[in-house]
Amino acid sequence: MLTNKEVSELKELCRKNRINILKMVHNAASGHIGGAFSSVEIMTVLFHKCMKLAPKCKNDPNYEMRDRFVLSKGHASAVFYSVLSQVGYIGETELMTFRKFKSRLQGHPTKLCAGVEVPTGSLGQGLSIACGISSALKLNNNPAKVFVLLGDGELQEGSVWEGFMHGAGIQADNLIAIIDRNRLQIDGCTENIKPLDNLKSKLEAFNWFTIEIDGHNINEIYDAIEKAKNKKMPVAIIANTVKGKGVSFMENNAGWHGKAPNDEEFNNAMKELMI
Repeated sequence: MLTNKEVSELKELCRKNRINILKMVHNAASGHIGGAFSSVEIMTVLFHKCMKLAPKCKNDPNYEMRDRFVLSKGHASAVFYSVLSQVGYIGETELMTFRKFKSRLQGHPTKLCAGVEVPTGSLGQGLSIACGISSALKLNNNPAKVFVLLGDGELQEGSVWEGFMHGAGIQADNLIAIIDRNRLQIDGCTENIKPLDNLKSKLEAFNWFTIEIDGHNINEIYDAIEKAKNKKMPVAIIANTVKGKGVSFMENNAGWHGKAPNDEEFNNAMKELMI
């Protein structure tokens, strides 16, 4: 369990991440705010408290004993870059090059950016890649963990379920999948497009230990990840979230899946985040 001080510090980091995301997408005039905002608490807790990163003295994103992370929902790259700047892999000033020509911070993550393990963006591929990394680590007797963040709309891809089947088949006890369950995708509600519920039962039927949490509750996120790290089987964490979390007019609005705010919307959103 985290202390009250740690929770307070993480909440402030989350607020700063949302401000960074808003500034990045507005400055680029393109990007995906909704799914980035919904996963802020997940990413912040994961990178600041749960993942084993390179020691500060090394500051090496290729440190062999590091935990690995795959952003399967690659369009939410803005939150990834913001968190990477907080843990020291990239400079904060570089964030404003997001989606610019020749920038390392492309709209979907690439290996150009320190801290990015694999390029992602073609939805449905991240879990299978994570399964491969899991196998490689185990063959090398490396105790590192593999974390993969998926969107719930992404679970409509058949390849994701092949990944769940394979992960259980190889007994990937070093693999933790976190699902950003905000129930919205670019076309609307997930349940109106290809229903996913009862998602927990589906994942358990694929022989994954499954935990369901409030994806904006910092203590619940931390406790679930720490519990998952000690399981002797692959673990899926269903994190129930709100798309566009943090800005009132963006919350639960599918229209903010891949839309940049205009100047007025940017200023109104900043006022809410600066409180």
